[in-house]
Amino acid sequence: MTQEKPATAAMLAIGDEILSGRTKDKNIGHFADTMSLAGIDLKEVRIVPDEEPAIVTAVNALRERYDIVVTSGGIGPTHDDITADAIGAAFGRLVGEHPEAVARLEAYYEGRGLPFTQARRRMTRTPEGASLIDNPVSVAPGFSVENVHVLAGVPHVFQAMLGNLVETLPNGMPVMSRSVPCPLGEGDIGGPLAKLARERDGVSIGSYPRFAEGRYTTEIVIRSRDETLLDEAEAAVKALIGEVS
Repeated sequence: MTQEKPATAAMLAIGDEILSGRTKDKNIGHFADTMSLAGIDLKEVRIVPDEEPAIVTAVNALRERYDIVVTSGGIGPTHDDITADAIGAAFGRLVGEHPEAVARLEAYYEGRGLPFTQARRRMTRTPEGASLIDNPVSVAPGFSVENVHVLAGVPHVFQAMLGNLVETLPNGMPVMSRSVPCPLGEGDIGGPLAKLARERDGVSIGSYPRFAEGRYTTEIVIRSRDETLLDEAEAAVKALIGEVS
């Protein structure tokens, strides 16, 4: 569904392995791209360890502030996968096996000739009243509680689950962007560029320094949901570069 005012979103990446550097996160960038295409404004990303108090604090802060909160990680079969319990604690809900999740995983492992062990049953646990998010890769579902949506941390599973989830979110107009190369450093273009940005409503203009072959240049990125405004801003930026150069 589409709405006039863009929905806001935040992402919470959960895992000691991300904070230690052992695992290089690939989900944040994909989530940001998906939100932009869906016309949802991603406002904040946090990374927290596998510690229930940290997860509870972050979830409660983010769900109060933003329309959509998506978490990644911590819903597997091992003892340190504590996200379901932390989400339950954040909402003050009991956590137990979700009957539909049990049925899906029981059939999945039976079909593969594998035992449905107690460890694997852990992946069926959700807070009371949660709805399931389909997992087309490895069957074990994610879940939603109000505006918090809990996904797996493995990148290809996260991406597949997010693809299912995003269809249910309040999509808006996607954000379009243009990139304009500038031969000047930020110190040379920064003042005039800031003035130009202040004069243009409905457009975001950002500058990103580059250094190559012994000299500084700048990449100027223009973003807007309105293509006409985007065209006008791009033309204005190019004219400004010509004047300052």
